[in-house]
Amino acid sequence: MADDDMLSWDESVFRDEHVLELDYVPEAFLHRDEQMETLKYALRPAVRGSRPLNVMARGPPGTGKTTAVQKLFGELGNAGGIKVVRVNCQVDSTRYAVFSRLFEGLFEYEPPASGISFKKLFGQITDRLVEEDEVLVVALDDVNYLFYDGEASDTLYSLLRAHEAHSGAKIGVIVVSSDLDLDVIEELDTRVQSVFRPEEVYFSAYGEREIVEILAERVDRGFRDGAVDTRVLDRVAGYTADSGGDLRVGIDLLRRAGLNAEMRGSTAVDVEDVDSAYETAKYVHLSRHLRGLSESESALVRVLADHDGEQAGDVYEAFSDVTGLGYTRYSEIVNKLEQLGLIETEYTEVDGRGRSRALSLSYDADAVLERLEE
Repeated sequence: MADDDMLSWDESVFRDEHVLELDYVPEAFLHRDEQMETLKYALRPAVRGSRPLNVMARGPPGTGKTTAVQKLFGELGNAGGIKVVRVNCQVDSTRYAVFSRLFEGLFEYEPPASGISFKKLFGQITDRLVEEDEVLVVALDDVNYLFYDGEASDTLYSLLRAHEAHSGAKIGVIVVSSDLDLDVIEELDTRVQSVFRPEEVYFSAYGEREIVEILAERVDRGFRDGAVDTRVLDRVAGYTADSGGDLRVGIDLLRRAGLNAEMRGSTAVDVEDVDSAYETAKYVHLSRHLRGLSESESALVRVLADHDGEQAGDVYEAFSDVTGLGYTRYSEIVNKLEQLGLIETEYTEVDGRGRSRALSLSYDADAVLERLEE
């Protein structure tokens, strides 16, 4: 490699590495005009001081749902009389936690950690909205986690009925789900179904041409000129398409490939940098899901790494030895991990015992254990 192709100690292949982080909100939001228009239509009444329409945004992971909400909230947050709060339900997966986040968004400080009932918390939020004559727009991002923990119906019921509990309280709700197997409306209690009639916005998976255009825009902003050529971009786009069109895989892959090039001291990213980085980037979903697990849920994942493919009863005995938890909680955790795509269950015939479930990890056990320690 010629010296011209080598980075000096104070140089980088990146122009702005932040552009390649997963929480970055891009200025140019390509190929989502139709979805943005539907969202704006639903929320337009809020600008006039009225209760907006509710919205359900669905689509595979990495298709721009959260970015759409963040961009819209950036615009709405500058309008007078509107408060916007995005709740990450992977982190806040109970009704109380959701309303604590809303309280924090309105008052700009957290509610007391203990000693305040839900009724009082709810009342302080609605009192504030009425007194300040504000409209609150709530985004329940990754709402599927509320369903996994059995909290979705109560949470939505409280939000949707707020104007009845406190006359003049105006709240609009956007629910965002990446779980295509979850029928949001069907899984809600009938009391919630009767009042939740959302506008539906679908975010389809990006095609390979769209992926190339979106990633090219990130490359222009994130890398130095000439650091990523067409061959490299096409390889990243191909891997992204193979991952279901999930842009987060592609963006993470670009950043890791850039870091690989820097490790070699090179001024340019090579295809080999992309190939080696993909071994890590393809697990972006796995890492994200594992970060959101509770201690007992993580414990079951660890147990399964040692008992992969064994019968549910045998796995339970090992899990109970580690945690001391009962079978009911164990079953709940198994169901949640299956819904998250972390484990797979298969019914098999067992001699003398009839049909029984065998449990196995959906990913390589070493990859799972490695990411649990991150």
